[in-house]
Amino acid sequence: MTRDVRMQGFASRHDVADVVRLLDERLAPLASEIIPVTECAGRVLAAEVAAQADVPGFDRAAMDGYALRGEETFGATALAPLSFRVIGEARPGRSSRGEVRSGEAVRIMTGAPLPRGADAVLMAERAAEQGGSVLALEAVAPGKNVGRKGDDIRAGAVLLQAGRLLRPQDAGLLASAGTAAVPVVRRPAVSIVITGDELLPPGERPRDACIVDSNSLMIEALARRDGGLPATAPIVPDKREALARALAGATGDVILVSGASSVGAEDHAPDLVAELGVLEVHGVAMRPAGPSGVGFFGKRPVFLLPGNPVSCLCAYEFFAGPAVRRLGGRPLHWPHRRAVLPVGRKIVSAVGRVDYVRVRIAGGKVEPIGISGASLLSSTTCADGVVIVPKESEGYGAGESVEMLLYDG
Repeated sequence: MTRDVRMQGFASRHDVADVVRLLDERLAPLASEIIPVTECAGRVLAAEVAAQADVPGFDRAAMDGYALRGEETFGATALAPLSFRVIGEARPGRSSRGEVRSGEAVRIMTGAPLPRGADAVLMAERAAEQGGSVLALEAVAPGKNVGRKGDDIRAGAVLLQAGRLLRPQDAGLLASAGTAAVPVVRRPAVSIVITGDELLPPGERPRDACIVDSNSLMIEALARRDGGLPATAPIVPDKREALARALAGATGDVILVSGASSVGAEDHAPDLVAELGVLEVHGVAMRPAGPSGVGFFGKRPVFLLPGNPVSCLCAYEFFAGPAVRRLGGRPLHWPHRRAVLPVGRKIVSAVGRVDYVRVRIAGGKVEPIGISGASLLSSTTCADGVVIVPKESEGYGAGESVEMLLYDG
């Protein structure tokens, strides 16, 4: 049984590195599923995929012009052109009929199959057609302006390796090589439980002593960014029985609880997670988001995210985000662009805790923003990004170089 810390405070706090290590050890990508190639962009490949066909599947024209026997054009110049009888036309998507013989040519468009007997394409710009003949104004070597069968991809060749986050061009490559269905890692379902008697649903106006829930929108967007499929339950009141029902009914591969995570009289989430599963972490040596927690319902991770919006964002980025990405087969590292910049104004921290410091860029230098409250979500919109100060550091002085994680891509 876990110690009830409500109204007593934390006896100790876990190191951020230890919590990250715990998640790294306990979590693995979800099982795979098969989806149509038309839906695979943005998904993570679960197994290597080999080409089902040669690309291109036939010798084809790489230019508009005339298909002929290249050797027969040797010696042709603009002043002394050579003449070839035009016997037909080849267009993309149609197999040409007949065979190109000595002294003959076929008018051909880019991508059309090369006619039998031809081995080169004379560019239209280097030809002059008149009557039923075409004049070659320069020589073209055999194989010139021709895309050979399998030049791009050979049937059976491995196209992409497991673990790849498929880009739009990857989807195109798979389709071009005859792939109809793709094995991908299943996207993790993310159950979001928002708690608080004082909360109103997004879209309403603040009134009386109530505030509008902002965490659900923020967490949903973060989960989608990380490849998850978020679903938010109706706001749960600060009652133990109500929260117990919400947690028991959460079916996601990841469960995120916003609020009720600290040591107040109505912070029931830590005790309920311990009752319904295992509470591994409660209280982390970091600022903000110190009251964060991590537990498990079987193999499913449960994250206790503080209700204060900045703390909620911080706890998600450190713990829940990497878990969603790991389950979905994505890289664990934070998906932020990074920049190394000099410090313009001192960044203050305290040894023994990790600090998530909101900063802005001013004159090419990093400086902490003046607003520091964990409940002030506006501080993250004023910020250009964050600097993570490790627990061994007291911060950074003016002129030192720091790595900044940018909020914007």
